[in-house]
Amino acid sequence: MKIALLGIGQMGYRMAVRLCEAGHEVHVWNRAPGKTDPLARKGAIVHHNAAAACAAATVVITLLTDGPAVASVLFDQGAALGIQRGCMVVDMSSIQPAEARHHAAQLSERGIDYVDAPVSGGTLGAEQGTLAIMVGASAAAFERVLPLLGHMGRATHVGPIGAGQLAKLANQMIVGITIGAVAEALLLCEKGGADMGKVRQAIMGGFADSRILEVHGQRMVDRDFAPRARMTVQLKDLRNALATADEIGFDAPITRLFEQLNAQGVAHGLSDLDHAGLFVELASRNGMA
Repeated sequence: MKIALLGIGQMGYRMAVRLCEAGHEVHVWNRAPGKTDPLARKGAIVHHNAAAACAAATVVITLLTDGPAVASVLFDQGAALGIQRGCMVVDMSSIQPAEARHHAAQLSERGIDYVDAPVSGGTLGAEQGTLAIMVGASAAAFERVLPLLGHMGRATHVGPIGAGQLAKLANQMIVGITIGAVAEALLLCEKGGADMGKVRQAIMGGFADSRILEVHGQRMVDRDFAPRARMTVQLKDLRNALATADEIGFDAPITRLFEQLNAQGVAHGLSDLDHAGLFVELASRNGMA
């Protein structure tokens, strides 16, 4: 299969490597070209123009920052002009459902199929091919793209175009809220004199156990906030969830609270921390190091 991958960040790089290793012809482009150079050694074909990368492929994967970035690359910068009729765009970025539907409509006018397929699982999941992939598409488009997605993880068809992004928003709401709950609970224990690391061990395996407690809880114990997924990305996703909630008339007070807490953390200089860095904001509020 001839694949163009637009957007070579931490996730895109690892996914491109897996596609190369699977034997596909992979064409890559990134706004900052230096990030694509290591992929040439993995067998990818590097392009300095997004439209050129798209013209060489039958499937175009976008892994960009947000909805406006996707629109800019596809339509303002002309990448969509390089995509042939009958080809497919698979947007694995995390954007608003309404944005996904709008992009799909624009591409449909050009005879191009569209699938929204955001992911969860982080850089480790991207490297190991174990990502959870939430797909919004027609049944026919899902069947067409399923073998490709299988190289990157477990794909689930959750509904029509836009539904994949809706599922990703649900994922990010749960992740963001749970990070806050774990951080607040562990800080309470430390403030009260308990060993935070031992508390984490004690409650793992009970009803409070979760992947967040396991992974992000350990980062909090270690004070390791090197960015895997930045707090700014978590904030963007929570804001997308709130924009979608407002669009459909849904009240989301818990998400709104955690959007405010993450926004305050970013305003206090924590934007380059991992999203587990919400712990730092909550610690600061309580006069803790």
